[in-house]
Amino acid sequence: MYARDNLSDAYQSQEQPTPAQVNAAVDAFRMLSDGTRLRLMWLLSSGEKDVNSLAEAIGVPRPSVSQHLAKLRLAGLVDTRRDGRRVLYRARDSHVRALIAEALFHAGHEVSGLPGHD
Repeated sequence: MYARDNLSDAYQSQEQPTPAQVNAAVDAFRMLSDGTRLRLMWLLSSGEKDVNSLAEAIGVPRPSVSQHLAKLRLAGLVDTRRDGRRVLYRARDSHVRALIAEALFHAGHEVSGLPGHD
């Protein structure tokens, strides 16, 4: 049995999400529906990075990366920290990191044809 099986039972017994929760989730998914932003979030899930490192890693111009990061930050998916003149970005919390990981693990199963986990 997978640990997630126990979690899914817990979620099924909870009350339905509020309209505010649904709207917040839709907004988060909307932000993550862009390939560049999803790739940025994958990188930020493993730790702090600056704009230059992110731009180099995904092969996108720095101004474009900055714009995407600003949107992710406004959506509450990314936090920042100053280190001298540099601004370091990271995924906001463990919920965001888990969301990114699960979305991409699911995609890996879809692309490779591996069966899902139940």
